[in-house]
Amino acid sequence: MSEHKIYKPKPISGFPEWLPEYRVIELQWMDRIRKVFERYGFCSIETPSVEEIEALEAKAGETEKEIYTLTRLQADENDKDARLALHFDLTVPMARYVAQHFNGLVFPFKRYQMQRVWRGERPQKGRAREFYQCDIDVVNVDSLPLHFDAELPAVMFEAYQALDIPPVEMHLNNRKIIIGYLEGIGIKDIPFVTRELDKLGKLGPEKITKILADSFQGDISLAQKCLALAQIKSDDNSFINQIHALGVANELLEQGLSELKFVMDNLRHLPKGSVFADLGIIRGLDYYTGTVVEVYFKDKPGLAIGSGGRYDNLAGSFISQKLPGIGVSIGLTRLFWMLMEDGYIKPGAKSPTQILVVLPEESRRPEAAETARLLRQQGYNVELFHSDSKVKKQLSYAERKGIPYVWFPPFEDGKPHEVKNMATGQQTQVDLSHLEALKDIIK
Repeated sequence: MSEHKIYKPKPISGFPEWLPEYRVIELQWMDRIRKVFERYGFCSIETPSVEEIEALEAKAGETEKEIYTLTRLQADENDKDARLALHFDLTVPMARYVAQHFNGLVFPFKRYQMQRVWRGERPQKGRAREFYQCDIDVVNVDSLPLHFDAELPAVMFEAYQALDIPPVEMHLNNRKIIIGYLEGIGIKDIPFVTRELDKLGKLGPEKITKILADSFQGDISLAQKCLALAQIKSDDNSFINQIHALGVANELLEQGLSELKFVMDNLRHLPKGSVFADLGIIRGLDYYTGTVVEVYFKDKPGLAIGSGGRYDNLAGSFISQKLPGIGVSIGLTRLFWMLMEDGYIKPGAKSPTQILVVLPEESRRPEAAETARLLRQQGYNVELFHSDSKVKKQLSYAERKGIPYVWFPPFEDGKPHEVKNMATGQQTQVDLSHLEALKDIIK
C-alpha cells in the first residue's frame, strides 16, 4: 500500500484567523457597529467578493498593484486572461451596485457593508492581505448636502466608542484645499505631489522634501512650500489663519477652507481633542474630491484604523447620472489585530453554550435530549454531552470551554434535576415543569 502523504498546515502570511475565544469578541464588535449604523438609518447590502477588473482599475490609483485577480487553475488556453478580481475596498463595489440598481433605490441612499476585502500588500502588524471593513456611505442624485460630511465622521466616532477601546482621534482635511494650494504655487503634476505628501507620516518631512525637490529639478524652496501646508494641524479653526499666512490665493482653496470649517464646526459636540483639522491627510485613492478623514489611536498615531471621504461622481463611472457621495470605513481587522496583539482584548468564551446537559448514561439519552430541547425552547444555548463518559470528564469539558452552567438530569427515576453554577460551585434543584423560574438561577 502506498504511504499516505500528509500536508502539514501552516499559517498563510497576511490572512489572519482567530481562535473561537477571539472570534466571539470580533462578532460582538460587528454587532455593536451594526447597531450604531442602523441607529442612523443605514441599511445593509452585500456585494460579491469579485468585480470586473476594469471597474477596479478605473478607481484603484496606486492600489492597482495590490489587486488580486481570479483565474482557474485548469483554465483553457484561450481563457488565461483574468476578467475578475477580488475587490480591494467596498466603495467601488458600492458605486457599481448603486448604478446597477439605480431605479430600485431611494435617494439619498444610505448603506452599510461589513465584508472582507483583499489587497496584496506586504503583511505586517496591523496590515493584512485579507481583512474586514465596516463601511457606511451616503449617495445622492446631482448634489449631496455638506452636513453629511460631518454626520458620517460622527457616526464612525460613535461606533468606536461602542467598542469600548482606547481613545481615538479623527483627522480631517479637504482635498480642495491641497489641490487649490498646489495650483496657486504653480505645481503642474498635482496627482504626483499629493501622492507623495500622503506618505508624509510614513517617510517623514526630510525624505518627502527630497523626493519633491528632485521632481522640481532641485527646487527645495518649492518643495518646502508644499510641506508648509501639509504640516498644519489644529483642533479648532486656527488652521484658516495659518493657511492664509502662507500667502496663496486660489478660489478652490477658499472653497475647501469654507467646507472644512463647516465640518469642524459641526463636530464640536465630540470630546475636545478628538477632532483635528490636519492638512497632511490627503488619502491616496484618486476618487476622493472633498472632505477626507483618517482615524488613529491617540497614543499610536502611525497607523490609521479608519478612513474615508467625499467623492463627487464615483458611481458616474457606471451610469450617466451625477451621483456624489461620502463614505467612511472602519478597518475592523486592523483594529482588532492591533489590540489583540497588545493584550488589550481579553479572550471571551470558547463556546456560545450557556448550559451543558450531562448524559448520565446511554440508556437515558432520550430524557437528556428532551431536557436540552426544553431548555432551548426557553431561549438558552444548550449542548448535550456527546457520550456517557464519567461525570468528571463532562465537567472538565464544560470548564475548558467556559460553559457557565451544567445541568444534571436524574440518574434514576424519581430524582430531581439539578443545575450547577461553574463559577461558584453552587448546585440547585430545579423543577423541569417550571422552567420560567430559571431566570433567577441562570443569569
